Amino acid sequence: MTTDLYEVAGYGGRDIGFGERPAVLVVDFQNAVTNETQPMGQSPLVASAIPQTQELLEAARRGGAPVVFCATSFQADKQDMPPWKITAMDAWINKSWEVEIDERLWRDGDVLVIKKAPSIFFGTPVVSILTKASVDTVILAGANTSGCIRASTIDSFSYGFRTILPRECVADQGEAPHEANLRDVAIRYADVVPAADVVAYLRGVSEGRVRPPVGSSELQA
Repeated sequence: MTTDLYEVAGYGGRDIGFGERPAVLVVDFQNAVTNETQPMGQSPLVASAIPQTQELLEAARRGGAPVVFCATSFQADKQDMPPWKITAMDAWINKSWEVEIDERLWRDGDVLVIKKAPSIFFGTPVVSILTKASVDTVILAGANTSGCIRASTIDSFSYGFRTILPRECVADQGEAPHEANLRDVAIRYADVVPAADVVAYLRGVSEGRVRPPVGSSELQA
């Protein structure tokens, strides 16, 4: 008989749950990742996550929840680029088409931050934005689950936010790392839940059944 040592130690032994003041953070859903003509844009998981994320964002905006996008982007001379091992990222240059947020997702009034490293929190004003809005719940969408989503999840957890991953709104280049990392963060740092449940929660914010964020109308890009 095999003993599951994670289960014995109580990994995943409690749910985090939703708070009262959510924000949605969308990680790297830029053209270089979502457009099928691009080297990193050919993932079926990413393609299927786009319409799910559209619905998520519509629900968030109706409820007044802040929506914050990040794009990964560098100077043309790469002086600000960490030693990434992904050669496709060499084309991710400031103000290029590759680093523009997918137009299917972006709306006026959303917030945009630029990052260089995996986490949306690292070297960006995201914590200040969330603090200003009195956010207690971070909902993460985007790619890749095994890289930037995982890093953002750990940072969100480390800053003390309730962290929620809508399963159908995060994606990766491959199914195996996607599922493995979802399982791993779900027993440590975050709740991984169906996107429909998160949309229902955000609609509850919109309908006044959950208190919306404070000051979110001031967060303009």
